[in-house]
Amino acid sequence: MSDRIGIGSLQVAAELKEFVEARALPGTGVSPADFWAGLERMVTELGPENRALLKQRSEIQGKLDAWHMERREQPHDAQAYRAFLEETGYLLPEGADFEIGTANVDPEIAEVPGPQLVVPITNARFALNAANARWGSLYDALYGTDAMGDLPSAGGYDADRGARVIAWGRSFLDAHFPLADGSWADIESLSVSGEIAPALRNSVQLVGHVGAADNPERVILRNNGLHVIIEIDRNGAIGKTDRAGINDITLESALSTIMDCEDSVACVDAEDKVLAYGNWLGLMKRDLSEDVTKGGKTFTRVLNEDIAYTAADGGEGVLKGRSLLLVRNVGHLMTNPAVLDAEGREIGEGLMDALITVMIAMHDLKAEGGNSVAGSVYVVKPKMHGPAEVDFAVRTFDMVEDILGLPRNTVKIGIMDEERRTSVNLKECIRAAKDRVAFINTGFLDRTGDEIHSSMEAGPMLPKGEMKGTAWIASYEDRNVDIGLACGLKGRAQIGKGMWAMPDRMGEMLEAKIGHPQAGATCAWVPSPTAATLHATHYHEVDVHEVQDRIKEGGARGTLEDLLSIPVMTGRNLSEEEIAREIENNAQGILGYVVRWVDQGVGCSKVPDINDVGLMEDRATCRISSQALANWLHHGVVEEDRVMAAMRKMAAKVDAQNAGDAEYKPMAPGFDGIAFEAACDLVFKGRVQPSGYTEPVLHARRLELKAAQG
Repeated sequence: MSDRIGIGSLQVAAELKEFVEARALPGTGVSPADFWAGLERMVTELGPENRALLKQRSEIQGKLDAWHMERREQPHDAQAYRAFLEETGYLLPEGADFEIGTANVDPEIAEVPGPQLVVPITNARFALNAANARWGSLYDALYGTDAMGDLPSAGGYDADRGARVIAWGRSFLDAHFPLADGSWADIESLSVSGEIAPALRNSVQLVGHVGAADNPERVILRNNGLHVIIEIDRNGAIGKTDRAGINDITLESALSTIMDCEDSVACVDAEDKVLAYGNWLGLMKRDLSEDVTKGGKTFTRVLNEDIAYTAADGGEGVLKGRSLLLVRNVGHLMTNPAVLDAEGREIGEGLMDALITVMIAMHDLKAEGGNSVAGSVYVVKPKMHGPAEVDFAVRTFDMVEDILGLPRNTVKIGIMDEERRTSVNLKECIRAAKDRVAFINTGFLDRTGDEIHSSMEAGPMLPKGEMKGTAWIASYEDRNVDIGLACGLKGRAQIGKGMWAMPDRMGEMLEAKIGHPQAGATCAWVPSPTAATLHATHYHEVDVHEVQDRIKEGGARGTLEDLLSIPVMTGRNLSEEEIAREIENNAQGILGYVVRWVDQGVGCSKVPDINDVGLMEDRATCRISSQALANWLHHGVVEEDRVMAAMRKMAAKVDAQNAGDAEYKPMAPGFDGIAFEAACDLVFKGRVQPSGYTEPVLHARRLELKAAQG
């Protein structure tokens, strides 16, 4: 830990102070004195309330545990359970119907459905790739993945596969940009003179072009609000053999990206936070860069420029070159040693994130044609439990705006519907942020972890893989859309769905993930820029606004009764094989993630599962696995010795899967490293972790390792 410097009643890590004063504040118009006084005010006034809300979480969990323990041998009484939840204030009364009043929202949030990326802000290369993923090559996405049913063979360019890619692309154009006569496969040239020739069946789909009208370099089309650029180059690698000279088809892909300071990073101290804040600053000032080596060549990656074009009416137009960036702050739970309060306690990390990330975003608010053209800052706020915690977040940003001199409601909030007490009170959570909410999103992974922990004493839970087939999950997903629409989010805010976790299974994603726009979601998470390009095709196929209108006319679907059903294994006897598979699968997932988190500070990565299928893992996936094993241990489905044996067996497997990583430290055969101990803590102490979160264990163990390394 760096030296600390006293500022008022706060003790601030020297490297954080230097970053704020030398790099972040200049250009914002906010003085260091006002900034630090503002943070001190937040810590003094909001810190005690933050701690009180966390105490309330613990007290409510205690009541839930006691209720289930008293009725352990009795059949579940859904009516009595609901009455208990209402009496304890877990389930709150719903108020009158209302519509949100969020204003000054960018079109990527309010108007145009499309894919959304989530990326660890601490990795500059990933952050730049994601920001630039506003545009993606359809040809590359098809050629380089299994999207067409198979993978490319090793070696040079496969002309037959290339022909299949081109045919797929032409079929895409025929389906969504049909010509007045004939097929895109048959055209020999493109020209633009007021209208495109060959003519489109729907002429309003023509947006404009780049280059000479009679020989354009790019032709820009639009469908369901999303743009498609036909790249024409008769000298290009593909275009020189293409009848019409089409070298590629570029899709508007990741309309928005969440730059994540939370679940996908490992930020445990001032050093880590400065890295995260520094990359966010580079994105907001548009000067972030990173040297990248590919194919033996090194180049500097920077943010894309906007795309200027000649509009169909002859005027000038500009397409945004970068994804709209949101920033995910941490939740209310965690503290960080970067700043200590007057009592020597670590301050709430969420308070620090709120002030610093919004202050940094002021560089964008002052810029021409920056990230937000509407003058807003988008902060995703995770892991909030119920309306009181949402209200606390709202008042936190009220104070942030006052400190920084920003107009009220400059900061828009994304509400992650990933905790059970938020799900059951979603309407009131939205009401608490009705003038700020710009996003609600279901998070199956965290939500399942909280489902298990909240009902830990109710009995042994179903195996993890069976959760998606339960009544509560279906109700959860439907209600999130239904309630969002009823509260007027259409045209003002995003309604989102969760992640596709298998970045190497793009064929399966194309089959399955169309279900998200079909369910009325205006955005859904994808694990890579390539996945964003492929998922974008779904939004050309599905008009989400029409789907939302049909859903709203049809009335509410998911019920509160289903949402409150508890996924216990009532009357179920698992075979020894089923139990062993579940233990080892969870153990392997935990270890594969935790060893990188603790030893290397990697908060999100593609981790091979027990079958060597690469899965995107972050703290949310780890939370499910650890809570699932903790639950089975608590109810005697498995014994501690058996789980420990599985942890050791899977540690050896994870070691083998990471054999090619020169920085990797094997866990076997000693099983005495800090990372292995952290994984065991998550399982064997999982029942007593606050809300089943993984952060307290991971942060403590990572700090332990950093201290040992000096």
